[in-house]
Amino acid sequence: MSKDGYLTFALTKGRLADKTMELLERTGIRCEEMKDKHTRKLIFVNEEMKYKFFLAKGPDVPTYVEYGAADIGVVGRDTIIEEGRNVFEVLDLGFGKCRMCVCGPASAKTLLQHHEMIRVATKYPKIAKDYFYNQKHQTVEIIKMNGSIELAPIVGLSEVICDIVETGSTLKENGLVVLEEICPLSARMIVNQVSMRMENERITALIKELRAVVDAEKR
Repeated sequence: MSKDGYLTFALTKGRLADKTMELLERTGIRCEEMKDKHTRKLIFVNEEMKYKFFLAKGPDVPTYVEYGAADIGVVGRDTIIEEGRNVFEVLDLGFGKCRMCVCGPASAKTLLQHHEMIRVATKYPKIAKDYFYNQKHQTVEIIKMNGSIELAPIVGLSEVICDIVETGSTLKENGLVVLEEICPLSARMIVNQVSMRMENERITALIKELRAVVDAEKR
């Protein structure tokens, strides 16, 4: 937790971090040193407004926030669910929209309808297990993968996959389709539980400003 008066943000590297900074700039929060693409710095500071920022891999962001190394995090909802960390999810930022789906060849549809024992390849075993066991009540074997999940049903490793779908073009190119939708996803703002108590006024004001920007964009 910030004992030096700074609020610290952990941002997901890449597009989510860029979009987050764009959003923050609309509320007047800037960090010029983050714009230097050649920098080797790990922590970026806005001295004037007392904000610190650092970039992390998506799955690590909820960990940094839960343990208080960051007060605030921005990460995809898929990661929040999969990591299951003790944090407050306070705001849907409205970008990074996609869906968590069960996909496979069209012929696998009947296996899902008849609740057959099948293998599911996924980077998200927790989400897959919750969906199949608690929502569908279908017994499946879940295979944890790290690389191109689309390959699994093509080479016969699994009947279906559980993965994020944005446009569906990768599925189409590989002869796969969306069979069932699990949940919609987007970038979310999360807050450390102690920070929410200690810095309530400041964090609540920030959430309110960001919400106003997000709502204005929707309109």
